[in-house]
Amino acid sequence: MLPELMNFLTACFQPRLDRYARSGSDAGGKQDGLLWYKDSGKHLNGEFSMAVVQANNLLEDQSYLESGSLSTSDSGPYGTFVGVYDGHGGPETSRYINEHLVRHLKKQQSMSVDVIRKAIQATEDGFMSLVAKQWSMKPQIAAVGSCCLIGVICNGTLYIANLGDSRAVLGRAVKATGEVLAMQLSAEHNAAIESVRHELQSLHPDDSNIVVLKHNVWRVKGLIQISRSIGDVYLKKAEFNREPLYAKFRLREPIKRPILSSEPAISVHQLQPHDQFIIFASDGLWEHFTNQDAVDIVQNHPHNGIAKRLVKMALQEAAKKREMRYSDLKKIDRGVRRHFHDDITVIVVFLDSNLVSRASSGKFTNISVRGAGINLPPNILAPCTTPTEAGST
Repeated sequence: MLPELMNFLTACFQPRLDRYARSGSDAGGKQDGLLWYKDSGKHLNGEFSMAVVQANNLLEDQSYLESGSLSTSDSGPYGTFVGVYDGHGGPETSRYINEHLVRHLKKQQSMSVDVIRKAIQATEDGFMSLVAKQWSMKPQIAAVGSCCLIGVICNGTLYIANLGDSRAVLGRAVKATGEVLAMQLSAEHNAAIESVRHELQSLHPDDSNIVVLKHNVWRVKGLIQISRSIGDVYLKKAEFNREPLYAKFRLREPIKRPILSSEPAISVHQLQPHDQFIIFASDGLWEHFTNQDAVDIVQNHPHNGIAKRLVKMALQEAAKKREMRYSDLKKIDRGVRRHFHDDITVIVVFLDSNLVSRASSGKFTNISVRGAGINLPPNILAPCTTPTEAGST
């Protein structure tokens, strides 16, 4: 009886992290403190690995992988969809994208640059409508936004679309030397990049403060580093840049035209036999590794658990920069952890050029995996249940 009572009390008085860890994944990842990971899975043309580490009080990174039919019809097209959504100001926008973007994409019966662009625009429009509905009750949602990186592999073609500063990097083998070289596939939109500042200045020639160097960091209007996003409605529509929005977000001069853009940069790549893998990651990873660093790590280690390895090595680098041990960094709770590193999401998609499409042969079952995090408010304890219920969850 005593062991059962102890189990009951334990269930009542410790945070129920397991339930929240499992709920984010349709295909079963694992949780290790603030780290969620899925070491290995199968997509249509190879394997994949996913990992997410949480730093913010609420996880602002969201991620998703789906493979199989990429339309509402079982007739296809078939392929693999990857999404990495790095939110800022809160998790609302990245969560919204994770729920809606792939649905808009799958409404089409084909795959193309135009289909992807329309799906992203429909997602932006939907979130703007949500902000308009919630504005009177929750005006700060107008200052929440997200980067958006997606990849679609379909019929031997790779589509990459990006807004913000997440990044997709291809590992391509060089036949003559056996090396695997990094090739960046995504265009980034961060004011730290000179060409991005020039683009903003050309779009806003009458605004001498369109980009401002603040605390040695270039920011759009002194507020935000990225120039393209989904959300951030307060920098796109004048009616949301006013009270009751917090004063720190409000601009003194009226918005004459959108300051940030929701237009994605989209590129198309015909996959080659020597294309080995693609790393999709939020900027939390690229703060610590160059493209070639990340490709070398993937190339020189087993496929199984490679996303988790990349995340852990990034955390080790973060600890080293603060002259502390990795084991001590792991003890720091979310929220405080943000002072040491960002939320980090990594999805590694391996490409097997010898695989025959299993979908067309009827041997592949559609899969969908959503990267998870704890996402519990701080100091919230699970309510007590009966001993039987506590032991069954």
